[in-house]
Amino acid sequence: MSELRTVTLGMLGCGTVGQNVLHLLQRREAIFADLGVRLEVAGVLVRDLTRPRDVPEGISLTNDPRFLNRCGLVIEVMGGVDRPLELLLPILQSDRPVVTANKALLAERWDVLREHALDGRLYYESAVMAGTPIIGPMSTVLRASGFVGLQAVLNGTCSYILSQMEQGKPYQAALSEAQALGYAEDPPTLDVGGFDTAHKLAVLARFCADGHFPYSAVSVTGIEQVTLEDIAQARAEGQKIRLVATLERQGDTWKARVAPTRLPLDHPICTVGDGRNAMVYEGEECGTLVFAGGGAGGMVTASAIVGDIMDSVLGFPGHVPLH
Repeated sequence: MSELRTVTLGMLGCGTVGQNVLHLLQRREAIFADLGVRLEVAGVLVRDLTRPRDVPEGISLTNDPRFLNRCGLVIEVMGGVDRPLELLLPILQSDRPVVTANKALLAERWDVLREHALDGRLYYESAVMAGTPIIGPMSTVLRASGFVGLQAVLNGTCSYILSQMEQGKPYQAALSEAQALGYAEDPPTLDVGGFDTAHKLAVLARFCADGHFPYSAVSVTGIEQVTLEDIAQARAEGQKIRLVATLERQGDTWKARVAPTRLPLDHPICTVGDGRNAMVYEGEECGTLVFAGGGAGGMVTASAIVGDIMDSVLGFPGHVPLH
């Protein structure tokens, strides 16, 4: 048996997703060995060293980022925008790959990150729909089909709240329950305001509409103003209200919007089950495609991150947008 090649990893952040990534890497050690690779985690950057975390034995947690200098690949799951960009740019500029789940960073700092994505150094399947693969197909085989448009539900928190309202709970009560269950952030503005969905839609638009598509071009309306009366009226007409991301051609440009939208009960987005993400993709040649599955959760997201790590160590390029 040939000697294994060592790949040194570093990770930024160690919340629910980061902890699951570390455990999944340990569980997939034999698969990496079959690929001829031995992974070595050089360190995990955290803000609070006193916070209890469930990590495999031997993992080094630190608040000093200097360990990144000896990493051949960096995983980013810390969230935010400017701090991760500050830490990741030197990695990317030195031609080292980055795996990230950070849709806000990708959406809002694309002007800086795009050149690195074009060079194949950025891997980010987990940034949209978590472990449900959509970026991979959109960045590869679906490019052979002329893009017509898409509709998608990309935020499980909003779907949960709206489904609770369908059972008669007022918006504020449904939101409080979502927060108590850990579905919604505190404050919940990114979720219920539609901005999390808008981040994801901007990322997707760069694969099928315009490689330069700006986050600022996404029109955003959240679910805060949806009432029980709205829900009841939709139900009376055989519809559901969901927070829908839409990308479609309008004249010579692409229109991207996020807004509460009434959909027929038999619409594919309405039939996949509450809390799951779903996308209906329309192509000239491929026709109508439906993608659905888990769009959040620690191990669900970790599965896509570890898949991206496997692609990187095998030498496959990252997710390359339209030029």
